[in-house]
Amino acid sequence: MRVLHVISEMGTGGAEALVAGMARTGREFGWQTAVASGGGHRADALRGQGVPTFTVPVARRRASGVLRATAATRTAINDFRPEVVLAHNVSASMVARLALLPRKVPLLTVFHGVAEADYAGAAKILRRTSGAVVTVAEATASRLRAAGLTPDPVVIPNAVFPQEPRVDRATVRAAIGAHPDVPVALCLARMEPQKRHDVLLDAWARIGVGAELWLAGDGSLRPALERNAAGLTGVRFLGNRPDAPDLLAAADVTVLTSDWEGMPVAVLESLAAGRPVVATAVDGVGEALAGGGGFAVPPRDPEATAEALRLLLFDPGKRAVEGAAGQAAVTRAHDPRVLMRSYDELLRTWGGRR
Repeated sequence: MRVLHVISEMGTGGAEALVAGMARTGREFGWQTAVASGGGHRADALRGQGVPTFTVPVARRRASGVLRATAATRTAINDFRPEVVLAHNVSASMVARLALLPRKVPLLTVFHGVAEADYAGAAKILRRTSGAVVTVAEATASRLRAAGLTPDPVVIPNAVFPQEPRVDRATVRAAIGAHPDVPVALCLARMEPQKRHDVLLDAWARIGVGAELWLAGDGSLRPALERNAAGLTGVRFLGNRPDAPDLLAAADVTVLTSDWEGMPVAVLESLAAGRPVVATAVDGVGEALAGGGGFAVPPRDPEATAEALRLLLFDPGKRAVEGAAGQAAVTRAHDPRVLMRSYDELLRTWGGRR
């Protein structure tokens, strides 16, 4: 089966991690996979592993951008000749649908989540573009149903595709300049409004000294966040990092203070690495932490975030208990083999409808 993934970019985000994992593992299921995207380190890695990649400029919700992205995606479709196209998120779905005209290749969309105010618009676009919609959490499926999406979305929870650290904990800490024994909280997130780093920095200001906060990611808000963090102790801006497994090995806790999420892969990766999580109780986060592995805190609540971080950072026993519980839960509920079998069945069903 020839599968083309269409996604805006292939950098450090959770949707990108899912595409990369599916592209690598798809060979075991008889898939021939290609990826059309705006590029990024994950696209570079896949290209080096023999996966065809196509460059598509990011549309960014402008008519001229959509036209350029559509033309580039159409080129990818003509060259690769997929039997099924899997678009990731709403904008990619719209571009892929336009690019497929007048072909009758099935288009399915993986919906990773949007802000609450955008669900009605997302449901309207997905009804018109996609033969089927996959959501990565039951919470996002419920929101789409309430917004009027038909037919009913298919829920396939995100999974963690195994990636071992390339270097050990001590080496990573030495390279960053951190003391070998200082407790470290790691945030793996783009520096954009959704992720609410401002709430995290407010929480960190309440913690005091004795720990470090590593912010791995980049984005439009980074300059403002760096200014806001100037008076805080222990905050390190690491920039975009392609080595999340290495950072997880070197950290003790991870934290995510988003306003909304689908099923955040950063949380699942942390749990798989045995690192407990403090994350806002939004959408699929509650599902990810249902089996243990940390604390779900109210959104936009820096005091609750600080309290949970204090407990995990400064109590090694509690940290170990939550880390072990999370590792067991993610192994049980987010198995990549289960995810791949579910996608394989769905895609083969649609691929045979041409």
